[in-house]
Amino acid sequence: MPERQTPSPLVRWLLAARPKTLPLTLSPVIAGLALAGAATGTLAVWTALATLLAAVAIQIGTNLHNDAADFERGTDTDERLGPPRATAQGWLTARQVKNAAHGMFALAFVLGLALLVRGGWPILLVGLASLAAGYAYTSGPRPIAYGPFGEVYALLFFGVAAVGGTYYLQTLTLDGSVLIAGAALGCLASAVLLINNYRDLETDTAAGRRTLCRLIGRGRARVFYALLLLVPIPLLMRLDPLQASWPLLAALPPAALLIWRLWRGALGPALNAQLARTAQYQALLVGLLVLSLLLPGTA
Repeated sequence: MPERQTPSPLVRWLLAARPKTLPLTLSPVIAGLALAGAATGTLAVWTALATLLAAVAIQIGTNLHNDAADFERGTDTDERLGPPRATAQGWLTARQVKNAAHGMFALAFVLGLALLVRGGWPILLVGLASLAAGYAYTSGPRPIAYGPFGEVYALLFFGVAAVGGTYYLQTLTLDGSVLIAGAALGCLASAVLLINNYRDLETDTAAGRRTLCRLIGRGRARVFYALLLLVPIPLLMRLDPLQASWPLLAALPPAALLIWRLWRGALGPALNAQLARTAQYQALLVGLLVLSLLLPGTA
């Protein structure tokens, strides 16, 4: 078997940062900006940029910390089916990766201070909770990623908090429609995490991780995955700001295709593509939401 080549320093850091996860962070922020723009007719551009950068910094910081923490806990082994992890491969030390994670969290904190001037104490609470959750995902005595509440974490922070916080920073108000949109997009973030844990079920079990997928089994996980993909469509179609909701129906065929592929029995490395397509599906749904906000009504 040919020896695996050591990637260049840039590629090592990119693998640790996992840029492919960034659409999960950017999509709900873009949705929040679109809903705010539809409500007010304007956007605070510098606030929007700071929000996007802070969200990306928290995501990359969480990814880096996860890379190092999973290696230290012995979770990332040669049997892992996902993409190679930089620390587990020996390309970077755990200390290097953790220092980089702390740097990204510090950047998010600085950007958060700027946003705090705009949004006040509600943004302070959301920002501190997001930073704490980033650390707690794979650290502490009860890491979120090692228990059954990872999907709840994804729904709250990659959905409700991301959409709601972004909207509030633009408008300094909040309403029920925005929180519903956040919950809808959070369902898709949960679906991505569910597929990740579905793929890694055997290695997670060996490492002692009690994920939701392990508790409910693969059969029920497939049903739950289908619900997470389909429920957001009617939720988004009922949002008050929408003038025309019919474009969102275009999400049904790709959702059905994703569900069918999983129910066909995809396992192992084949689920890496399923995971990527699920994240792309979330981005598609956000694009359809923006289109629905821009189109005139049909009354």
